[in-house]
Amino acid sequence: MPSSYNRIVGQSAERLAALSDGVFAVAMTLLVLDLHVPLAAPSGPPIQTDQDLLTALIRVAPSLLTYFMSFLTLGIFWLGQQTQLNYFARSDRNMTWLHLGFLLIVSIMPFSTALLASYITFRLALFVYWLNIVLLGGLLYLSWIYAERNKLLRDEVTEAIGSATKRRIINYQVLYLIGALLCLFSTYASIVFIVMVQLNAALAFMTRVRRSA
Repeated sequence: MPSSYNRIVGQSAERLAALSDGVFAVAMTLLVLDLHVPLAAPSGPPIQTDQDLLTALIRVAPSLLTYFMSFLTLGIFWLGQQTQLNYFARSDRNMTWLHLGFLLIVSIMPFSTALLASYITFRLALFVYWLNIVLLGGLLYLSWIYAERNKLLRDEVTEAIGSATKRRIINYQVLYLIGALLCLFSTYASIVFIVMVQLNAALAFMTRVRRSA
């Protein structure tokens, strides 16, 4: 019997993972393109001493800080997405489009990073950056829910694995929200808190690796 095209398209989780690796690699590379060797201020004297260079480095500190934060962000979400894809027995059309939407938001990260670096004391710039993170987490959560309801997961995926996956996404999104709300006091406080959350996620993963070795 003939099948509907929508029922046979987008079945390969492996091809989706390969595309995701490419998009993440490009987004991470674009982040570093906003980092430039510090120059003298447009109306100031040229850099001639170590003190002049230090002053110039301080001017580019927001770009360095947001680059570090965004690289961690993309690393965390790449790991989260790859973990999900490893648990998928297969994909389907809707799942593929969910992850294409996720990759769309990944590709926007260099823009929201540059915006925050340029306007690091502006609450709106931090809100745009936080919204970028929220959309990434939300799409990963929807992806897992959809996979559970449509039986796309491998047989070895237990209820405990599903609960842990969803709980981790929710917990970190709550922490990111707390970080965003700190901008009511200081955008720098928000950024420091978000970086600490990210470092906790990265170090927790490394600790689990050591324990399993």
